[in-house]
Amino acid sequence: MEYLMNPGNHEILVSVCCITYNHDKYIAQAIEGFLMQKTSFNYEIIIGEDFSMDKTRTILEEYKSKYPDKIQVLTRDENIGALRNFSNVLENAKGKYIAFCDGDDYWIDPLKLQKQVDFLEHNPDYVICCHYSKVINDLGDVTYTSDNIIPLAYSYDDLVVGRREETRVATVLMRNYTQILEIDKKEWFYKTYGTDKFLKLYATAVTGMKIYVIPEIMSCYRMHTGGVWSLIDPKIRKSRMVSDFNILIDNFNYSSIQKRKLLGIYIRDYLLFDIKKMRFNNVCRSVFKLL
Repeated sequence: MEYLMNPGNHEILVSVCCITYNHDKYIAQAIEGFLMQKTSFNYEIIIGEDFSMDKTRTILEEYKSKYPDKIQVLTRDENIGALRNFSNVLENAKGKYIAFCDGDDYWIDPLKLQKQVDFLEHNPDYVICCHYSKVINDLGDVTYTSDNIIPLAYSYDDLVVGRREETRVATVLMRNYTQILEIDKKEWFYKTYGTDKFLKLYATAVTGMKIYVIPEIMSCYRMHTGGVWSLIDPKIRKSRMVSDFNILIDNFNYSSIQKRKLLGIYIRDYLLFDIKKMRFNNVCRSVFKLL
């Protein structure tokens, strides 16, 4: 299979793609992490600002005025939501590779991009390169780091049954292939909540390639009350996880062995929740789909 590079100016090797909404407390730290990168190649920074109600846009305009040749800010006249914002940012990416970081997370290693590009340049059977990260709370206190930092590799078969540790959004560097970006043509894509999970799953599905995790901590994932996922109500989060699970089993291929594993995941993680919510139709649907 021939993989088609997304059209663009590949004198820019990496497009750093960031979406942000009401991140005025955090966005400067994210941008500083982008700007501190020491690379042997050119990279651009594309930030989608989704009609924030705080000072996020003002901060972005200040950075853009300082770095007009480096930073592109895509603004909205109304809030379009994270998924549409994400797709629009990707459409503007010109690089051979795309790096991701949400506006409330940040990078801590100035050689992050260089290390990831070097890996993908020399390993054509990998479509994404990630790395370890640490988790912090809103005060900046570290709440999690892995105690076993080793190289990891994931195939589509791993991802479809939920094995994807240490591949958080801010760690991802992905090949800019047209086949992958066509995910935005899928109707189900706009119903996802863990969208980065589906992007990684789709990337490995359409290319047959793998994901590698560099055994180094190079970013921070921030848990805070304004986060899209991190500290939302547990019942809402579980409901969204069930929804994403249904999207996965309806739209991706899996073997008979994987089907049994997925059934086990549903029974272990979601069955009781659906029963308590009296969502018996979903119980029957999910179970019969996986039998």
